[in-house]
Amino acid sequence: MENKDYADVIGSPFTPYITSLAAQYGLATNYFANAHPSIGNYFMVTTGKIVTNDSAFSGAVADDNLVRRFLASGKTWTVFAEGLPTVGYLDDNAYPYVKRHDPFAYFTDVRGNAAQASNIVPYNQAQFAAALAARTLPQFVYILPNQHSNMHDCLPNNPSCTQDDKLAYGDNWLQQNLTPILADSEFQQSGLLILTFDEASVQDSTHGGGRIMTIIISAHSKRAFQSNTFYQHQSALRLICDEMRLSSCPGAGSTAPRMSEFFN
Repeated sequence: MENKDYADVIGSPFTPYITSLAAQYGLATNYFANAHPSIGNYFMVTTGKIVTNDSAFSGAVADDNLVRRFLASGKTWTVFAEGLPTVGYLDDNAYPYVKRHDPFAYFTDVRGNAAQASNIVPYNQAQFAAALAARTLPQFVYILPNQHSNMHDCLPNNPSCTQDDKLAYGDNWLQQNLTPILADSEFQQSGLLILTFDEASVQDSTHGGGRIMTIIISAHSKRAFQSNTFYQHQSALRLICDEMRLSSCPGAGSTAPRMSEFFN
């Protein structure tokens, strides 16, 4: 999700679903983004580096990254991006999809490999639910809402919407799309879902990107748990590496504080 302060989300009357998840599962209360604007945070959680703070960046990223680690460890992965026009789309002309929120589309491991590029696919709730039921999902899934669903922009039919409108729309989107995942029997046995924001509002630059909400949801995570430990996106990266049993973790993910306190 996009550009919201912790205090804007947790406990807000416009985000009842997120607040309910925070009450049920593991809530990181002292979690901070790494940078403003968005793009550096997306790279941090996938490469362990900010890489760039240029939202218009159009180059290729050769730094170590999750795709490289997945391939080295024999793990499968897919990006499900809402609004993506075609499978393997690597350009940036398909709003409300925006490439700067899809770090996988920049990696040389993907751009130079048609088979890996085919792992970036359009997100459709019904098709995703069917894949979930059929047990055809990969081991790692990255779900990217579009610019309306992620609380960033107003809907076209309401261009002067308020922040509360954005919160309510995004919260409803999460409820509609996450509820089937959390109810799935396989997820309830062995799944892990990390729900986070890229950065806080631009008014908060504490620790680089401001205080944001992150929730850890798993059958093995502590219930109604709150952590005051200081974390940033490199710890979410390390959590992914740990839980995916990767042979190594990219960049700052290799030394970031572990989020093991969230689990029984």
